Amino acid sequence: MITPPKNRLRLAAALGILVATSYSGAASAACVYKIDNEWNSGATGTITITNSTATPINGWSVNWQYNTNRLTGSWNAKLTGSNPYTATDMGWNGTLQPGQATSFGFQLNKNGGALEQPTLSGSVCGGAGSSASAMSSRSSTPSSIASSSRSSTVSSSASSISNCVQQCNWYGTVYPLCVTTTSGWGYENNRSCISRNTCTSQPSPYGVTACANSSSVVSSSVSSSRSSTPSSISSVVSSSRSSTPSSISSSISSSRSSTPSSISSSSRSSVPAGAVFRVDTTGNITKNGTVFPVRCGNWFGLEGQHEPKNAANNPDGAPMELYVGNMWWANTGRTIQQTMNEIKAQGINVIRLPIAPQTLDPNNPQGRGDIQAGGVLKNHASVRQTNARQAMEDFIKLADQNNLEVIVDIHSCSNYVGWRAGRLDAKPPYADANRESYDFKREGYSCAPVSGAGVVVHEYNEAKWLANLREIAGLSAQLGVDNIIGIDIFNEPWDYTWAEWKALSDKAYQAISAVNPNVLIFVEGVSATAGGVKIPHGSEDLNPNWGENMYGARANPLNIPKDRLVLSPHTYGPSVFVQKQFMDPTQVNCTELEGDEAGNSDCNIVINKAKLSVGWDEHFGYLRDQGFAMVVGEFGGNMDWPAKGSVADRSRWSHITTNVDQQWQQAFVSYMKEKKIQACYWSINPESGDTGGWYLHSHDPDSNPSGWGTWLNFDARKTTLLKDLWGN
Repeated sequence: MITPPKNRLRLAAALGILVATSYSGAASAACVYKIDNEWNSGATGTITITNSTATPINGWSVNWQYNTNRLTGSWNAKLTGSNPYTATDMGWNGTLQPGQATSFGFQLNKNGGALEQPTLSGSVCGGAGSSASAMSSRSSTPSSIASSSRSSTVSSSASSISNCVQQCNWYGTVYPLCVTTTSGWGYENNRSCISRNTCTSQPSPYGVTACANSSSVVSSSVSSSRSSTPSSISSVVSSSRSSTPSSISSSISSSRSSTPSSISSSSRSSVPAGAVFRVDTTGNITKNGTVFPVRCGNWFGLEGQHEPKNAANNPDGAPMELYVGNMWWANTGRTIQQTMNEIKAQGINVIRLPIAPQTLDPNNPQGRGDIQAGGVLKNHASVRQTNARQAMEDFIKLADQNNLEVIVDIHSCSNYVGWRAGRLDAKPPYADANRESYDFKREGYSCAPVSGAGVVVHEYNEAKWLANLREIAGLSAQLGVDNIIGIDIFNEPWDYTWAEWKALSDKAYQAISAVNPNVLIFVEGVSATAGGVKIPHGSEDLNPNWGENMYGARANPLNIPKDRLVLSPHTYGPSVFVQKQFMDPTQVNCTELEGDEAGNSDCNIVINKAKLSVGWDEHFGYLRDQGFAMVVGEFGGNMDWPAKGSVADRSRWSHITTNVDQQWQQAFVSYMKEKKIQACYWSINPESGDTGGWYLHSHDPDSNPSGWGTWLNFDARKTTLLKDLWGN
């Protein structure tokens, strides 16, 4: 298999806290006040309302007051007052059937005092005078729970449900149930349906055959034994696990049927995980109020790899499988845990994880099965996933146990289209349509309905995208982790104008915040053109890469709170695309050339940091000067380019004999240090055809073509580059 180059252009925390006493009136609901997470200056918590009567509740309100503590925010309820406070339903969560529950969240500042447990009153809380006594076992620094050292007992009232309604109500908007997934948040027959264990899907993505065990959890008793060292977890790979392969340790996989679905569905539908990620007034990202320096790398594969059309197995396929370092069944012994240990030792603390909408579907055939037995997966059996969804979930949980944060990135509208998308409803022709000697053009796939024979449509649109964002926002609570720092809402939206992309970004913020207000919103830029129309980006002599252009935010800023927004431009050097600003100014005939045309004209490349910095400032740097948080989502490259590049590039650019891409990377790191910009390196794994990876690769297209997927040690030059960026 040959992966083509990129185109150019807690619940875990909550389980450690004893729940407050509940209180109920004769004809009212039961209300529970609970602290989910506490740190030195504040806390987050939830208030859960359960209809313990025999008749529906239509509309609710809850009142409470503090002595010293004060609220700083809330979600999933309309909050009025400034102590005392009143929370009322938002309409979509106002009707509670008998036995059904809903929750809303809050964040508070302790104001120098101790954490308080207020009395709740209101229309559904048994009247004034009800009191709560909350006891908690908390640490000042929240931590994740290691699955291998956790035991839990959960009691629930389960029921068998038939005639399940084939749709989910996503916060007031009705979508077909489990569109490309079986883990949608919502309700079926007025019952919670939030994990794939609550619904059984038909082969058709729009139907269900049963809704077994889809009921509210009435009570839970959880005992935990936490390891003080999250990294001391069970091994990812065991040689005896070939009968039940998984990409993550068997202790995680074997418990997945009871975790997370056994935890209260009704409360989890609006309970964020423990960690609170924010941006402070200086543009620094914080976790639970403490500045969190982002040292990040991309680890790709689950968004879809590309098979050649003449592949012996899965021709023209797009398997969703993380590269782990032992592809083509080579038993190198490398595991995901080993790689996490190694990158942590080098300084990485965040992983950007690209996925596609199809990754969220455990039944998608491009995420399942040994390719030697009719499936599509090539990793050795010791680390082979069961399905793409399970691989994603297990990866996030294992990263959490290793104190590694994760940015989940929707990388395309389809695993078959990949980075070419540029928009949610992308359709051919794509940017690679006329690319020379290239076998992965993907002209036979579309994310928009198209006419004509021979095109497979994987329809994607705004509604499905927003549903995916809500689903990803719910992963923290669903998986019991606190390491999802944010969501990169769509990769390189280069085929939108800034105004179009701004409108979509604003909707994404609203969708994510309705489910989890504690994660950050990562927003990329656009490009220089959209639909053939030029997009303003400053000087016409300095082109932006795909995802780099945020020039339009000057006059039309995003409607996303500054403390929730992370701007995430992408930019690359000549190994990905030769821009006209790289041309040697002494070659007059080359000044307006770029790409293959420049190579065919024997143009030289000159990396001039002063010149490039003007473009970076115009495209995105000015926003960092204004105090916005900024994490470059992708930068990197092949430091040996054009050597070790594609056959076509080695031929076209053979006159380039200096390390021009390494020079570009060094110039950009110097610029980011000056601006205090953080970044995610592309990529950790080495299978990116045009950039290579931080790990070196045994593959060589001439001397060792069979070495594809087998990793070597770190590239020392890239290690030096990254440690320079991180300041160590």
